[in-house]
Amino acid sequence: MAVVCVDAGTTMIKVVGYADDGAERVVVRRPTEVRRPAPGHVEQDMDEVWRAVASGVREVRGRLGGEPVSFLAVTAQGDGCWMVDAAGRPTGPAILWNDGRAAETVARWAGAGVMDTAFRTNGSVSFAGVPTGILTWLRAHDPDRLARTAATLTCGGWIFSRLTGETAVDESDAAVPFMDVRTRRYSGELLRLYGMEWARPLLPEIRSDDRRVAGLTGPAAAELGLPDGTPVVLAPYDVASTAFGAGATETGQACVILGTTVCTETVVDEPDLDGRPTGLTLPLGLAGGRYLRAFPTLSGGQVADWARRLLGVDGDPGALADLAAQAPPGADGLLFLPYLSPAGERVPFLDPDARGSFHGLTVDHERPHLARAVLEGLTMVVRDCLAAAGTPATELRVSGGGSASPAWLRMMADITGVPVVRTTDAEAGARGAFLVGAVATGRAASVSAAARDHVRVGDAHRPDPHRADLYTRMYQTFLDVRAAASATWPVLADARRGRTDGGTL
Repeated sequence: MAVVCVDAGTTMIKVVGYADDGAERVVVRRPTEVRRPAPGHVEQDMDEVWRAVASGVREVRGRLGGEPVSFLAVTAQGDGCWMVDAAGRPTGPAILWNDGRAAETVARWAGAGVMDTAFRTNGSVSFAGVPTGILTWLRAHDPDRLARTAATLTCGGWIFSRLTGETAVDESDAAVPFMDVRTRRYSGELLRLYGMEWARPLLPEIRSDDRRVAGLTGPAAAELGLPDGTPVVLAPYDVASTAFGAGATETGQACVILGTTVCTETVVDEPDLDGRPTGLTLPLGLAGGRYLRAFPTLSGGQVADWARRLLGVDGDPGALADLAAQAPPGADGLLFLPYLSPAGERVPFLDPDARGSFHGLTVDHERPHLARAVLEGLTMVVRDCLAAAGTPATELRVSGGGSASPAWLRMMADITGVPVVRTTDAEAGARGAFLVGAVATGRAASVSAAARDHVRVGDAHRPDPHRADLYTRMYQTFLDVRAAASATWPVLADARRGRTDGGTL
């Protein structure tokens, strides 16, 4: 018996076929288009995403040689709003997690203390790309679409509904922004806090460990080439599934995803609702009742892609790291703040106006210096997020496209000061969905046990003591420069919005 797992990322759908013993046999990838129809708007065609999933599953099924499939598991990008009508059809394009149209609304809530108050119940800091901001924006600017919407799903929930006909959301996906993380249920108090009691009918049923499995419908089975009734497992959303797939299932284990977002995450026993409001707290029922403190940045791999285009570097992020290796640590005094998302930044601080910048640039700096400064800046953010988790990391598991670069992983070990280990799976998110599916279908006792059986790691990159000391000093400089630069962000935001008074910075 084979297993098929889907990881529907923001820009790439990954479908993986596993042998009965868990060995990775087939990997198929399908790109999906991210559209930006207006400044700050980030969307996807929901039907296009579904077609990419269906096409990928059909190809994997064919390349498995007709071997029976014991279950199909799904993980996907989180947050955003994937809205459907009463018949389960899209009411418009999906509005993604990195959409910024609600930035001003979120800024008002933050200024009024709403975000800090919500954190004491939710354990997460809301941002523009989650239902609080998106639905509020739609109510003001597109009430007709809102009136046609019966449920607001996530990407994983959308795919699950197409596969099974059931409208639901995994508890990790439901966590932000309306869940009380202690009860793992929607909070009426939070809905009232945001003035959004009207949105309660749009929130889908939360599914956790005991209700992750549903049968594949006849129409979906025909489209995918699988038997009607094949078990479909709704796995946690991609940041949680990737942590599992990287082997981070025990308290204190850390993981970083070097994908469209750079997401740094640490497994903890209990949510800290009394600490500084920052990041996300996601329930992980299948990891023994633990939680994941996750810090998914709004600017990640897309910053490396931007730098490659800017510097004329062909290939993947590894090629950028190879160029960066030609410059010394510290890039001869050049420092980069990597906040390039039009929606600003959300972790480990929330500022919709945050913007990127080079500091210390002179005519002596060449392309390798710029490349190194970009990767160092991105990696300083990883260190920043590890510190914000509150639990010291002893090892950092790494996955995602950027993890294929040994040069970047060596830099990461030096900057974070902990060993960095890359997993051997081509797709850690799909592996995590496999582990969850194995538990949900009775093939494994726990995700931790399944991870011990199936997650394999490659070589570890250990910090060089001399470079680690250098980067510790640089990290403080990074924080100082960011604090100074942040004073300019509101002024630049006003300039973008056409509200300057003619003055200068």
